[in-house]
Amino acid sequence: MPRDHQRPVLLPTADFDWIIGSDEPGAAHRIAQETSWALLDRVRSVADPAVVERVVGLAANDGIDDIAELWATAGPHSLAGMLWRLYLLRRVAAVDAEGTADMFRRGAEAAVTIDPVVAGAAEPVTPDSIVALCDTILRGVYAGDLASALDRAASYCRLMALGAASLADSRDEHDDAHAAELTTRALRYSAFANELHAGARRWREGSLD
Repeated sequence: MPRDHQRPVLLPTADFDWIIGSDEPGAAHRIAQETSWALLDRVRSVADPAVVERVVGLAANDGIDDIAELWATAGPHSLAGMLWRLYLLRRVAAVDAEGTADMFRRGAEAAVTIDPVVAGAAEPVTPDSIVALCDTILRGVYAGDLASALDRAASYCRLMALGAASLADSRDEHDDAHAAELTTRALRYSAFANELHAGARRWREGSLD
């Protein structure tokens, strides 16, 4: 058991690859583990909706920088790594809500799986609803079943990967560089989907670090 069609704006690679340095081997990993579990345990134990909303809202302001410093290098086998990926998805959606909504819609149209149902975006998919979806996924971490939240995020990422690939195909004949950027983004979302799905399994097995 677990522990108690406008061209979309592409974020710089740094937004996906923030790193933390340390002079002590293993220090960053230990800090990431301790802070992520402490936050999760604290918010769940309090069970106060206002506290949940404040923690969910970290991605909407400068709190994302503090999260990045603590968790950005945490691996996908860890709770910190899972939380970082969820907060990053929320931040990306906030920075380019219109482009993210467009990418999601394209992915949902191309999907032949139940991922649109699992992700559960409100229809019609709008910039506001896509940000709200990311908030709902994060809220599920602190006030619901974490494994279900991770599975929902994995479905979201699979749809985003499909949407990015679709946009890459449409741009291929007109802008090779932009198409290449979109293809890279599709691969990144696909990797996130696999990691989040594996994280959900680890949570259920009680093996998430």
